[in-house]
Amino acid sequence: MLVMATLTAIPESQFAYVVVVSRRARQLMIGGRPLVDNPRSRKTSRIAEEELQLGLLEYSLPEIADAEEREAKRRKER
Repeated sequence: MLVMATLTAIPESQFAYVVVVSRRARQLMIGGRPLVDNPRSRKTSRIAEEELQLGLLEYSLPEIADAEEREAKRRKER
């Protein structure tokens, strides 16, 4: 079972942090407006990082409901 939660806090995983920032930076590159009034930098990746640090971004991370399901999925892949 896959559970999706909308979050605004900084992700604990470094991988998730990078994914969220890079997706937001791409939105800014194609014309999205920054959510901060006076960004400290003009670089899209820095603006996206600042938005995430301030809790202005909403994102979803998939989470596997329990360990049994993870184990079953792992066995299936073998």
